[in-house]
Amino acid sequence: MARAVKKRDYKKEYEKFQSSKKDKKNRAKRNKSRRRAIKKGKVKKGDGKDLHHPYGLSSIITIIMSASSNRGKKEKSRRKGSKRKKR
Repeated sequence: MARAVKKRDYKKEYEKFQSSKKDKKNRAKRNKSRRRAIKKGKVKKGDGKDLHHPYGLSSIITIIMSASSNRGKKEKSRRKGSKRKKR
């Protein structure tokens, strides 16, 4: 049986999360780090790379890695060997 898929309300998500002052400042920090890496020649636009901030957004230290590995990094429940309930 197919499950009914609920459509996401992107406008509501933006209002709730991305538009807060804290999130705007965090986004500005991430953008600044990205611009710094582009200027140094470590990354290029459209290269599929992300900057990983291992010590938080305030730290200057960043690690360049593929976008897919960086975006799956924080969710340990998705890693192999997790006891997460499968759908």
